Amino acid sequence: MFRNEFKVVDIHGHLPYSLSFIKKHELFDEYNKERSKRMMLTWDFPIPESEKETDENDNLPLMKRWEKELDKYNIGTLNFLTAESNDVMASQIKKNPARFTGFAYHSIESENAREELERAIDELGLKGYKLFGPLVNREFHDPAFKELWKFIADRKLPVLIHFGMLGRAGGIVNHQNISPLSLFQVAREYPEIPFIIPHFGAGYYQELLHLCWSCPNIYIDTSGSNQWVRWMPYHLDLEILFRKTYELIGSERILFGTDSNGFPRGYAYRYLQEQVKVCREINMREDDIENIFGNNARKLLNI
Repeated sequence: MFRNEFKVVDIHGHLPYSLSFIKKHELFDEYNKERSKRMMLTWDFPIPESEKETDENDNLPLMKRWEKELDKYNIGTLNFLTAESNDVMASQIKKNPARFTGFAYHSIESENAREELERAIDELGLKGYKLFGPLVNREFHDPAFKELWKFIADRKLPVLIHFGMLGRAGGIVNHQNISPLSLFQVAREYPEIPFIIPHFGAGYYQELLHLCWSCPNIYIDTSGSNQWVRWMPYHLDLEILFRKTYELIGSERILFGTDSNGFPRGYAYRYLQEQVKVCREINMREDDIENIFGNNARKLLNI
């Protein structure tokens, strides 16, 4: 899909982590399960309960299994955003730091959030900070976060924040921090911080473009199936998202990701294929394609 032996850098992967935000109820569980199964069938991904028990890779250590996936699809580097803890993240990516990088993932509302981020960067070697907007119950410009933002700005660390619909079917669709515009004051106050918004805003695409218009430190991450477009009252598809984003902000602020998050699915190569196909069909220049699918991430991650 690429020329000149170009290697992809994927900004958006996940190691196993906990994300629970809905009261357990069988109605939600069944609804989620059915729609998730439909999504797996749509993309030809393996349904977890149907994985063959004799898969030769089942007994490999997790990161060896990820290495095989990257080799299989000729991916240069995969950046993981979440793990069960920052220590777990660091221990896993250190098994092959040439192929894996990672972000810190801990609550911004914890009393020691700034200290933990400093430890994650300076002692553990992590590259940035990951948050979920709809799980933060204070405004991002709350004075309690000021020291944290100052630290991040001083280090020019990338911060990736999920906005918009969160979770699969039955997830969060209403919260004070669900729109990318909830980041507006912080993004304006700290222009040194590169803020990355994944999934083209996950239902808040217009708001994300407005934020990009106002703040040149906002980046858009392309990751996932982007099936949220089906829940919009007007037509959107992957081609429109890429074409409009490229037209308005250029290639330098677009970052490729898959949202690959475990096995048996493994690396979501289908997402890479679909996105490269769209970029070539709208006749992007080779330099722009290489920016989106690796070079922009290399600059932000300093790799």
